[in-house]
Amino acid sequence: MAQYNPPLRDMQFLMHEVFNVAGELQALPAHKDIDADTINAVLEEGGKFASQVIFPLNRSGDEEGCTLNKETHEVTPPKGFKEAYKQYVEGGWPSLSCDPAFGGQGLPVTVNQCIYEMLNSANQAWTMYPGLSHGAYEALHAHGTDEQKKTYLPKLTSGEWTGTMCLTEPHCGTDLGLLRTKAEPQADGTYKITGQKIFISAGEHNMTPNIVHLVLARLPDAPSGSKGISLFVVPKFQVNADGSLGKRNGIFCAGLEEKMGIHGNATAQLVLENAVGTLVGQPNKGLAAMFVMMNAARLGVGNQGLGLTEVAYQNAVAYAKDRIQMRALSGPKAPDKPADPIIVHPDVRKMLLTARAYAEGGRALSMWTSLQLDKEIASDDEDVRKESADLVALITPIVKAFLTDNAWISTSHCMQVYGGHGFIKEWGMEQYVRDARINMIYEGTNTIQSLDLLGRKVLGDNGAKLKKFGKIVTEFVEAEGTNEAMQEFVNPLADLGEKVVKLTTEIGMKAFGNQDEVGAAAVDYLRVAGHLVMGYFWARMAKVALEKQGSGDPFYTAKLATARFYFAKLLPETASLIRTARAGLKPLMEMDEALF
Repeated sequence: MAQYNPPLRDMQFLMHEVFNVAGELQALPAHKDIDADTINAVLEEGGKFASQVIFPLNRSGDEEGCTLNKETHEVTPPKGFKEAYKQYVEGGWPSLSCDPAFGGQGLPVTVNQCIYEMLNSANQAWTMYPGLSHGAYEALHAHGTDEQKKTYLPKLTSGEWTGTMCLTEPHCGTDLGLLRTKAEPQADGTYKITGQKIFISAGEHNMTPNIVHLVLARLPDAPSGSKGISLFVVPKFQVNADGSLGKRNGIFCAGLEEKMGIHGNATAQLVLENAVGTLVGQPNKGLAAMFVMMNAARLGVGNQGLGLTEVAYQNAVAYAKDRIQMRALSGPKAPDKPADPIIVHPDVRKMLLTARAYAEGGRALSMWTSLQLDKEIASDDEDVRKESADLVALITPIVKAFLTDNAWISTSHCMQVYGGHGFIKEWGMEQYVRDARINMIYEGTNTIQSLDLLGRKVLGDNGAKLKKFGKIVTEFVEAEGTNEAMQEFVNPLADLGEKVVKLTTEIGMKAFGNQDEVGAAAVDYLRVAGHLVMGYFWARMAKVALEKQGSGDPFYTAKLATARFYFAKLLPETASLIRTARAGLKPLMEMDEALF
């Protein structure tokens, strides 16, 4: 039977011992009154909701899935989902980090992201309903008109309504410049929108009385390609001037996707037939407005991968301690039993420690990125805002791609720990593998994230953003240069930093001759960069654990052991990745297409 225990101790370790989150936040005017006790209390209550309310619905939701009534176009989510959402709203969770001007509690993004990690561990499919709403809130908060903000933000903040992002069409996924949905201007300033959208997560359900769809479409005179895309807000039910719901809008669910995982979430095919919408932002500038939501979603998807890594690890450890199979090669470890627990076997340990290292390292990466986002949003120092914005821009594709790739690796390892039992539904592990697979695909495939990182964020500004993070790493390495106990962590980190600089320069020079060299190296490059970033955070965690290990708290002993495993067994994959990145374009392109 699956289990989940919120990792509060590890979150508190990062918050209060590694990153000094309360102190960092107190320097921001909006959060000057925050303190560690408040943060801890919120996390504890969020953990209770995740583990006690939505975790019990995870397996049943996966087995039941969503049901579409083709006559009414209404979707019913799995049993218990609607009641859990009502409890979520009553607890005030949707408003946690929203603007107080619209009914929000104004708490930091850093805290909100920790809550979402626990929700994703407990039930990713359920969490996508409120998770996408927050992205819609962000886009309207940044680009909506005063009237749109007044109409929609209080309802999204409270959770009374949910939101979606409607981008993909049957013929157009990543390449949004190909989209065909049309928006015809009306005399009253609204638009009638016609087209088809697919793969719309939480696109239809009966958990709330209204759904706020953000839809990309083309105006009649729009230029071709991505420069001709506009963004519109299209509610499921039109909203009257007094805020009450009017008639049903022309946006309907025509079908639900039959998926590999996340069965509890309604992944909808939506048809728009003269649906009434209003323009968000400027005409033909829709992608800029939607990118606010897309970037929030990319950080959110990384968090989904992190959540699944954590819960898969917890269950695999529990199984490995209980399951007995064979004897250790060095002799019996449980002589009172007919065989040893499988946790004594080296390769089982390797699989478990891989998941643990990626969970704890991913948590540090996610939390630090959220803290930079808080600074970008709330600092009164323009230089701090700019610095933080650049770091968030650089790290976002790494959070999305590296953490979700690691989740696929980790959940697969954890299923392997179960042996044959992992492949059947009874133990629940195979669901985590299935659910984890989508996170590498949506919100921009991980290849797209890699191209974004290398092409835009690194080579696009001649390495300026990369140098900013490199400076952080260098200062840490130099500060610990005379600390003998830290050499096993800072030496490989410094070495990798130098190699990343050299690799970046080499790829950049090749790209002058052929831009496809970027595409050939990008995926390997992102994974190398991911290890540089995660290695830095593991070194920081190791430093604190070294300082505290004399306390006798086994937490620090375990943290050090995991750090040593990461540097010995996981970071070294960068050597082969650098080599394959350097192999370049030729091995990929020299075969004639006809020979495939």
